[in-house]
Amino acid sequence: MAHGTLPPRTMKRPLLLAALLAAPARGFAPRPLAVAGRSTRLFATAGDDSPSSGIDRRAALGQGGAALSSLLLAEVLAGGTTPALAADYDDSKKKRILITGSNSGIGLDAAQRMAVRGHEVVLACRTLAKATAAADKIRTNIANASEDAVDANKLLKSLKLIPMECDLADLASIDQFVNNLKGEPSFDAVCYNAGLARNTEAKDVLRTTQGFELTVGTNHLGHFYLHHLLLPLIDKDRGRIVVTASSVHDPDSPGGAQGVPATLGDFEGFERAVAGGTRQFDMVDGKEFNADKAYKDSKLCNVLWTREMQRRLDASGSKITANSFTPGLIVGSGLFRDQNPVFTKLFDVAATNLLKVGETTSYGGGALEYVTLSEKVGQQGGLYYFSEPGSSKFGDAAYGKQFAASDVSKEAKASDDGKAARFWDLSAKLVGI
Repeated sequence: MAHGTLPPRTMKRPLLLAALLAAPARGFAPRPLAVAGRSTRLFATAGDDSPSSGIDRRAALGQGGAALSSLLLAEVLAGGTTPALAADYDDSKKKRILITGSNSGIGLDAAQRMAVRGHEVVLACRTLAKATAAADKIRTNIANASEDAVDANKLLKSLKLIPMECDLADLASIDQFVNNLKGEPSFDAVCYNAGLARNTEAKDVLRTTQGFELTVGTNHLGHFYLHHLLLPLIDKDRGRIVVTASSVHDPDSPGGAQGVPATLGDFEGFERAVAGGTRQFDMVDGKEFNADKAYKDSKLCNVLWTREMQRRLDASGSKITANSFTPGLIVGSGLFRDQNPVFTKLFDVAATNLLKVGETTSYGGGALEYVTLSEKVGQQGGLYYFSEPGSSKFGDAAYGKQFAASDVSKEAKASDDGKAARFWDLSAKLVGI
């Protein structure tokens, strides 16, 4: 399995927020998607047609601050990739797929896409109520989108949606989740998709149940522990692992360079937490807490982890492949729920509706579906998939073309010489394995 250098991304035009935030929002029109001979209208997102009255936009921008801008701009300012082959899915054999964070955003969209294709989807969400609501939402979307009641009823009866509780901020919840899976068929694919981003201006350090800093503890360590338990339950001959990352992991990308860039340093925060037996760290590199950097660091953790995971899978003789990807800038997803709501709404209008550099939730969900199901993607692991900003305009035709394997950050590549192995070992000690 090669980890060669791919064509670098090139810088695209800068986002001129100040001139564009005054425009009204527009909703996305639903677009048809042909599945199994049917034309459905299941995957569009909706915008707010009526901007809230009494909004002081200048004040909202001031409150949002440069740190939030850097988080939102990260996907906007990155460049393109070399075109590859078109998407190729084989739905003849129905698969069993697990998706974390499938109650909103791209996780929900991808779950719906793959369920409509006839695959069984385990909806792993923070609470059972959220997972059940996600299954209900998918069924409602299908019923509302269908123009034929008989056809819709057949499709609804055929859906295989399994809602389950898995709180990634609590290792005990992860234990219980995997215990509930024992005795079930193996998974053809596992998607480590869930993630959170705190308000970029936050100063307080929130922690998981076990004491980890919340962002890295959830986005990386929760998934790390879950993967340790799930690996025996993944088909060793054709299984697939997908990790949702982000371009903000790369400080050399224009967006990743905004604000404090991602770096894990020498893992001093992890080292001290392990040596002291406390499990408590504020930042992976041991520096002072920065909410914006914590999210970027968590995405760098995702990329390092995926590449090291593939090396270990290869060394064990496993045929499982593991890849990471970025879905692009999707301001309207649940990821930004903790940000300034006025600033986020205005940014969404500018990035997605006006400049056309943001992506729709549907596009992000399709990207997750592509990395999970594409026969070509399944042939090689350890890669990172990316597309130019605004690739939503190409629709599903982008997957395998505009959306293709790309380069990772210098720190991620430099870690291949053994640093990533140390990162893995420290992560294992923190979660107690």
